[in-house]
Amino acid sequence: MSTIIFHIDVNSAYLSWTALEKLKNGSSVDLRTIPSIIGGDEKSRRGIVLAKSIPAKKYGIQTAEPVASALRKCPSLVIESPDHKLYRSYSHAMMELLSSFTSDLEQVSIDECYLDFTPIARLYPSPVEAAALIRDRIYEELHFTVNIGIAPAKVLAKMASDFEKPGKIHTLFPEEIPVKMWPLPVSELFMVGRRSAEKLMGFGIQTIGELAHTDPSFLTAHFKSHGRLMWEFANGIDPTPVLSQKQEAKGIGSSTTLREDVTDPTEAKKVLLALCESVSGRLRSAGQLAGTITVEIKYHDFTKASHQARTLSPCNSTGELYNLACSLFDQLWDRRPIRLLGVRSSRLVSVGEPVQLSIFDLPLAAEAGAEAKSSAKTPSPQKLRQLDRALDSIRKKYGTDAIKRGGY
Repeated sequence: MSTIIFHIDVNSAYLSWTALEKLKNGSSVDLRTIPSIIGGDEKSRRGIVLAKSIPAKKYGIQTAEPVASALRKCPSLVIESPDHKLYRSYSHAMMELLSSFTSDLEQVSIDECYLDFTPIARLYPSPVEAAALIRDRIYEELHFTVNIGIAPAKVLAKMASDFEKPGKIHTLFPEEIPVKMWPLPVSELFMVGRRSAEKLMGFGIQTIGELAHTDPSFLTAHFKSHGRLMWEFANGIDPTPVLSQKQEAKGIGSSTTLREDVTDPTEAKKVLLALCESVSGRLRSAGQLAGTITVEIKYHDFTKASHQARTLSPCNSTGELYNLACSLFDQLWDRRPIRLLGVRSSRLVSVGEPVQLSIFDLPLAAEAGAEAKSSAKTPSPQKLRQLDRALDSIRKKYGTDAIKRGGY
């Protein structure tokens, strides 16, 4: 499977979060349903519009315009001052919820982030259905709406999330670019500011499609390196990966919210296998070994439970992590319906560091005999590690879905 990236953007974040807090405190009016803005204050008429409601947008009120100008357009406009401490708390809650799906997250502002869907794609029927689940979970639990853009590159995901709002999901795959993106005004392309747009239009370049078909050497002559960047973005070219900050020295983990509550242990362990494969692959990619494994369960009523154990010796083998995760799961699960499963590794050491081996890592004398070869049913740890390396190599060359495990 090729790379799939989500861009998740809160709709009118400041206004939505202020509205929610006022409703919690007893207000009978939802700011989102009336002409309202966040920014400055009504008495001084100073400041700029930081966020606006959809009814305010109908008056032609724009983000970043002076509050005084917005009041002239709509004298009955309701104005609320920003509360950045409140906004940080809502932002943190959203990121916590998103981390229950995957830890491959890059937060780029208080109200938007990128999510690398690729490692967890096999757990969902399609990217659109997964995005719908994320959108609905945010609304059900946090009570605000988000737009989600789905694409193989960050710039395309960002552009897609800016299409029709609120609470919408949009895709922007390469074959959709000519229809969905190229007809848009050049000013709507990500990273094209007002001055650049004016200069482009002065050259007769009105749409993103016209920019995409302009000779890049002409653009670099007039805009330097930014000209090349605009041309690449207009053509959907953006190799930038999702730069998650989860791979710290403390540990590497992965979790996923299930499409439906699970009560069958066999189904739960299939999910654990996918999670262990993701965690072990990232451990190997980072050149690290895990000394401790933790399994987390979130039940249908949102209560949480977790259990952890030390590995026999530090490892990054899918099979070893999976076997320990299953053991922890059997000890932990109380038969209630499961909504989320997570696997996290910690006590990491570098592959090159000396580690204490377990007796199962040592070659047994019996393995040299024909009897051991004919009767052995379980592959040795060494063979399992060779298998992991072979699978990593295939996936690196042909994509994450090129080969899948049937089980353990």
